[in-house]
Amino acid sequence: MKKIEAIIKPFKLDEVKEALQEVGLKGMTVTEVKGFGRQKGHTELYRGAEYVVDFLPKVKIELILDDDLVERAVEVIQTAAKTDRIGDGKIFVYDVIEAVRIRTGERGGEAL
Repeated sequence: MKKIEAIIKPFKLDEVKEALQEVGLKGMTVTEVKGFGRQKGHTELYRGAEYVVDFLPKVKIELILDDDLVERAVEVIQTAAKTDRIGDGKIFVYDVIEAVRIRTGERGGEAL
């Protein structure tokens, strides 16, 4: 099993969710986060005062899935989240040692 974490622009969430559902992925966790990378934020003007916004709003999507679905899920996320502009985000893939469904006690792939 693998865990995919994707940090994307908030307005791309619906497109990514729909694309993942078309591939057959059933569940995900979504968190509103803030951060910066190469984009390094931007300057805004508020009531005549200039200030730096260095933590930009992003969305973090987390998925746990079987190894055979990982490459397709990464491709789908990359395609759906892409705007060809700086700050599109990142995708990370981690190994998952175990998964347990609390209600039934199912383990591994059955728990997903």
